[in-house]
Parts: sequence; C-alpha cells; structure tokens
Amino acid sequence: MFDIGWQEMFIVGLLAIVVIGPRDLPRALKVLAGMIRKARGMARDFQDTFDEVVRESELDDLKKQVERAGRLDIGKRIADHADPTGEIFPALNKDMLDIQSGLDDAPDGVERETDAIRDKTPESATDDPGDTDKRAG
Repeated sequence: MFDIGWQEMFIVGLLAIVVIGPRDLPRALKVLAGMIRKARGMARDFQDTFDEVVRESELDDLKKQVERAGRLDIGKRIADHADPTGEIFPALNKDMLDIQSGLDDAPDGVERETDAIRDKTPESATDDPGDTDKRAG
C-alpha cells in the first residue's frame, strides 16, 4: 500500500524510541493500533455505503427497464413482425367481420331448422329411450 521496506520501518522505530521513549512506546503503539483500527472501520463503512448506493442505482436501472417493458405494445410488435407490409391483418379483419355477421344471422336460421326437425320427429322418438313400454304397446 505505502511501499515501505524494512529499512524505513527500522528508522521509524528508532525515531519512536528516541522521541517517545522506551517506557511510553507500548502505550503509543496501542493508541496507534486503535487509530488504525478506527480508520479501517471508517473505510469499510464508506465502502459498504458506496456498494449500497451502487446496488440501489442498479435497482433503479432495472426498475426503469421493467417499466419500459410494461409500456411496450406487445400486440403491435407481434403485428409488425407477422405482417410487416400491413396487408394481411386488414384482409383478416374483413373476413372476421363477414364471419361475425354470418354468425349473428345464424341463430334465427338454426332455430327455424330445429323447429322443423322437431315437427317431423315422432313423439315416441323424443321420449326416454329407457322407457320401452310405450314403444312396445
């Protein structure tokens, strides 16, 4: 980190013995170690806070992507890929309208046909098939 070799450490140690004195040196080293521990703790807190900000930023980006995906008109995108020239879907819509109008007219015709079939069917055929006494008698 600081690129300090053993010679530099030896010189710092000698200066500490001369300036602080041999009697107070252990207490000074203890205070120095506490200050280093506190500085490392502060650096760790800063790093954790920075990492949290980065995570929140990434979550915001992800949230924006999800919101963007929610705003997409998927039906239009599928239509663009399925019919890039725009000719197929209008023709299909016209055919669907023709089929729908035919279905709207169908119940009346179907009802008339079922009434005609019902009129031609003998009563014994409409009775319960399990009731064999009426047919036999």
